[in-house]
Amino acid sequence: MIDLSNQVALITGGTRGIGRATCELLAQAGADIAFSYHRDHKAAEETAAAVTSHGRRVFYQAADMRQQTNCAAFFEAAGAELGDIDMVIGNAGIWRRAPIDEMTEAQWREVLEVNLNSMFYLSQLATRHFKARKAGKMVLVSSTAGVRGESYHAHYAASKGAIIALTRSLAGELSYFNINVNCVAPGWVETDMTRDVFSDKTRRQIIEQSIPLRRIAVPTDIAGVILFLVSPLSRHIQGEIIHVNGGSLIR
Repeated sequence: MIDLSNQVALITGGTRGIGRATCELLAQAGADIAFSYHRDHKAAEETAAAVTSHGRRVFYQAADMRQQTNCAAFFEAAGAELGDIDMVIGNAGIWRRAPIDEMTEAQWREVLEVNLNSMFYLSQLATRHFKARKAGKMVLVSSTAGVRGESYHAHYAASKGAIIALTRSLAGELSYFNINVNCVAPGWVETDMTRDVFSDKTRRQIIEQSIPLRRIAVPTDIAGVILFLVSPLSRHIQGEIIHVNGGSLIR
């Protein structure tokens, strides 16, 4: 029912977890895919192969999204290779543990630069592009931590809370230009970032029991919501934060 044929999706952080699942799912729905990655070229090739297996075009580029010039170069190159971009998904991010009394300024800056500054650069580029086209879809990936906070990860939670505020601000600002801006806020997800946590069977069980649905999400659980938000089915949804956490927030 969702058909993204003849459309181009740009995704940051496309080589693992939610980003990779989103690349694959959008390609399966018919979209051509442009994605960025940081260092892992082999993983990028694997994502690209998954996209082309669905008969779609793909463009990918290594880019440190903390740098505005790198973000702009990726956006421009993607458009030159695949054509006008129809949807932008801001997904690149990192998760680091640091008790607040031990957190260094460098640790604070790194997480804010990767998680938040990159979203500012990306959303600014997308806005300029979409305004000229008088249409576009933007989805920013936040986290449950951005709503309720997260102990020992204050910098991460702060960055994700700011993404929620950014989403709502952009939605109000861009509605008159036919630009949809929404946010997905996942809870626990089975990804490379959480592998060490879930390798502890006791801790995994505690986490599962804290989720009303009694299961941990997989990346396609989040990618499916992103697919919906970039599709025509979501045309009247604006400035919303879609929580995908198995009911954790009702606890």
